[in-house]
Amino acid sequence: MNQLERSKDEEELEESDSHHDNNDGTNNNNNNNRRKTVSPGAGEHPLQYNYTFWYSRRTPSRPASSQSYEQNIRQIGTVASVEQFWRFYSHLVRPGDLSGHSDFHLFKEGIKPMWEDESNRSGGKWIIRLRKGLASRFWENIILAMLGEQFMVGEEICGAVVSIRFQVILQYSYSTCSNR
Repeated sequence: MNQLERSKDEEELEESDSHHDNNDGTNNNNNNNRRKTVSPGAGEHPLQYNYTFWYSRRTPSRPASSQSYEQNIRQIGTVASVEQFWRFYSHLVRPGDLSGHSDFHLFKEGIKPMWEDESNRSGGKWIIRLRKGLASRFWENIILAMLGEQFMVGEEICGAVVSIRFQVILQYSYSTCSNR
């Protein structure tokens, strides 16, 4: 066997070392660098950056710490083209239909929607507050403008967040990158 070939047993051992299925049905991958790279398909229209969707939900009565926040946030998908975005987005629940303290995040791939992420550490945010009835359309307009590079600020915007609060008010945050 040459150096580039590996036995099936070696591959299975390596796979079992890096993956662990939790009791809650989620997969705990101990090596996050092994995620499959997302790229535009043949004939698709590439985005300038790949973007990752995240979802988080927390109980309002519980105090939030950065550790509990990181445990509650879930990466739900990454897109690299206009076509991938619409295939993914068309299956998401619209923000106006979410309940409780729920957040959707859309950030450039590789940037976690957390202040502790190096790209966000010295950045800032803008907040826009709206009635819940305006949420879904405004969110869609904001992320389409972000994906289409319509803000004309170069690499300054890292992502956007829509936060559902108190069943009435929505907060939109635009995260500005510090090291881009």
